[in-house]
Amino acid sequence: MWERFSYYGMRAILLFYMYYSVSKGGLGFDKATAASIMSIYGSLVYLSGTIGGFVADRLLGTRKTVFYGGVLIMLGHIALALPFGASALFASMALIIIGTGFLKPNVSEMVGSLYKENDTRRDAGFSIFVFGINFGAFIAPYAVGYLGQDVNFHLGFSLAAIGMFFGLVQYVIDGRKYLPESTLKPTDPLKPEEKATFTRNTIIALLALAGLVLVAWLTNSFNVENVVNFFTIVALVIPVYYFIKILSSPKITSDERSRVLSYIPLFIAGALFWAIEEQGAVVLALFADEQTQLAFNIFGNNISIPSSFFQSLNPLFVMLYVPIFASLWSKLGDKQPSSPAKFSYGLVAAGLSFIWMMLPIALHGVNAKVSPWWLVGSWAIIIIGEMLISPIGLSVTTKLAPKAFKAQMMSIWFLTSAAAQAFNAQVVKFYTKETEMAYFGIIGGMAIGLGLILFLMVPRIKKLMAGIQ
Repeated sequence: MWERFSYYGMRAILLFYMYYSVSKGGLGFDKATAASIMSIYGSLVYLSGTIGGFVADRLLGTRKTVFYGGVLIMLGHIALALPFGASALFASMALIIIGTGFLKPNVSEMVGSLYKENDTRRDAGFSIFVFGINFGAFIAPYAVGYLGQDVNFHLGFSLAAIGMFFGLVQYVIDGRKYLPESTLKPTDPLKPEEKATFTRNTIIALLALAGLVLVAWLTNSFNVENVVNFFTIVALVIPVYYFIKILSSPKITSDERSRVLSYIPLFIAGALFWAIEEQGAVVLALFADEQTQLAFNIFGNNISIPSSFFQSLNPLFVMLYVPIFASLWSKLGDKQPSSPAKFSYGLVAAGLSFIWMMLPIALHGVNAKVSPWWLVGSWAIIIIGEMLISPIGLSVTTKLAPKAFKAQMMSIWFLTSAAAQAFNAQVVKFYTKETEMAYFGIIGGMAIGLGLILFLMVPRIKKLMAGIQ
């Protein structure tokens, strides 16, 4: 809860901090650059999870990896809390990217370690875990958003750091009581001969990265735009590499290869869904700040709310919808739609959430302040899509994964968000008031169109799934 509080609290005000003028306490970046940085930042947070899984499994064990991840996240927020400008911003991003990569993929596994294999409390434990995640994400924009936008940005970032500190204190104290000793050790530690190879490869990778930075600096091409472009390519290439590696492996059977092929259109659908969903923190945040009515008169009192408050709508609707959809799937049983069909419905919902945003522009133009209910409606629609794609994606990934690549297939699922936000890093540059109507219409229409194409492909995908329902 505290980690999500700190992350979503920081994210609720980070975009505004980047593009608000210096006189308003911001850094004065242009909006297109700020939006692009915001997207690639989210992409790298998900990409770093592949590193965190390796560190836990082979070097430190899950408990230490999660702890060090939390410390790095806290230090990242502290860096943002200091008034050192853009240098502190990028240092903070690096710390939070690595820290979240250490923490995010490992904390779920640790929840499972609290229970023995046949413990009937396991599902309830994960339910508490998921609620904690969404509760932290829900309250953060109110607390951090108010302090950051209405008082001082650095004070808001300080609150995110304090939240992470409380989380770490509780984690250490209660971890000693309840977490098993096995979490202190790696499950598959590096053998002595592997350590030398690992050290060599790490040094080579760091030197190669340093060489790239040096060449870019010497040629005057080391700038934000080129860094964003570089990581965009990386985020899009890595999933392709994983699919080629798995499909060409002699370790998988023909049925398993067919199932991986059936997973490719689902991966693409998931990436496009997250590309729209994650724009809630970028494009919809800009819309909330510039084109939404934020001042109200209630019982004779004039009140104004920070635009960052709207970032709480995502976790709010998740918490509202989860019991509804869980009950729906239980009641439908064998009659519920197949996983590919659910993906197609989810894509259509994502597209409709953007088509919906065309309505206030058509009715009032781009210069009027519109009702906040338009944004509430957009989030209400897209989270229906999330209920059809996010939990279903996790489930279908585990079912379609070849035995030899169980963990790596789960990494591929998380890469849908990394690829989506890398795509966004290029696309959000085109969002302006002049292009707003076309922006929502084209992206929303593409999602609906691909959702319908995916629906037509459902029989073919089900055949490729080779008996998996």
